[in-house]
Order: sequence, then C-alpha cells, then structure tokens
Amino acid sequence: MTAPRDPTQQYDGPRPVAGEAATGPAGGPADVLTRLGRSWTWILVSALVTLVPGVLLLVWPDGTLHVVAVLIGLYLLTTGAFRFVSVFAHKEHGERLPGLFAAVLFVLAGVLCLRNPLQTIAALSLIVGAVWLVSGLLTLYTAITAKDLPHRGVVLTVALLGIVAGIVVLALPSESARALTRLLGLWLVLLGLAETALAFAWRAALNQAAEDPASRLGA
Repeated sequence: MTAPRDPTQQYDGPRPVAGEAATGPAGGPADVLTRLGRSWTWILVSALVTLVPGVLLLVWPDGTLHVVAVLIGLYLLTTGAFRFVSVFAHKEHGERLPGLFAAVLFVLAGVLCLRNPLQTIAALSLIVGAVWLVSGLLTLYTAITAKDLPHRGVVLTVALLGIVAGIVVLALPSESARALTRLLGLWLVLLGLAETALAFAWRAALNQAAEDPASRLGA
C-alpha cells in the first residue's frame, strides 16, 4: 500500500475536525476516488483485507489447495481494487504509474488463481511471490521518489516487508499445501499489520495537518 502524498491535499473545502469525513463538494468520479484514496480509513480497510485471510490461513492450515487458491485469488483481486483507488491519492500523474501497474498486477494474479484453483502448489507460490516482490519494489520506488511523503519510514518498511515476502516465497517453494498455507498466512498477517501501522501513521499526519494546515502549506 502506498500512502497519499500530502495530507493537506485531501480536501478541497474547509478543513474538517480530525477524524471526520470531508464535507466539500462531491465533484466528479475522479474527485471522489481521490478523496477516498487519501482517507486513512481506506488504508485501514485495505490492511484488514490483507490481515483477515492471513489469520484464516493460519487457524485453518488443513484447508485444501482449492480453498487456499480461491482465498488467495479473492485477496489479490480485492487488494488490486484498493490499490487502484489509492492511485488517485497522488496528484502527479508520474507518481500514479507505479501504483496503477501494481493494481493491474494484483488483479491479473487474482484472475489466474481463480481461473484454475486446482493448479499446482509451485504455480500458486510463483504467482503470489512474484506479485509481492514486484509490488514491494514499486512501493519502494514510490517511497523514495515521492515528494512530501509523511511517515516515509513506515512506507519503506511496508515495501521492504513485501520484497522479503516475495523472495522467501519464491526461494523456498513449499512441498505441501499445509506448508504453503502456513507460509502465505504468516506473510499476509505480517503485511496486514504493517499496513495497519501505515494507516494509523497516515491518520496522525492528517490530524496534524488539520490542526496546523498553515505549517504544511508554507504560510
């Protein structure tokens, strides 16, 4: 998950009280997606989408490969949708490209998992590992190059965790569905917790901007 660039750009109208929703004009679909993508609650829900299937895989490691593939496929599709909306949180079009590419990658990987849920364990590991690795690299690129990115260290942590998860899954192919389930569940929980920390860090940045927007605007 890539955090929005600048908390002071979240609302076009008057600044809300910390934690409240924006009250400005609705605008077009792009404006709605922009406000949604810059909301800390959107990041938190996205984190829960990652955390919940991870917990399910850990508490139910004996699920069949079919169930694991469907669960992972739904996770990838949902995460792709969240990342697509988060793309609109960036003002510069150049900063949107990595997020857009990651969203497309998640959706395509989700379709592959759901299209053939009875595929081999090695194929499922390859799909998930490749998605995490590429997504982590794209998030790392955004964290390094994006301007005025609050809590850059948290974003870097999420990116590095995704890269390590991808490398581990690709380098240590599981020999059984049970081992694969435990491995994927562990990494999903870790990624979900890291994204949850990112959501609360972004909320803190929004609260700080709402309390003293002049300091962020350079006034």
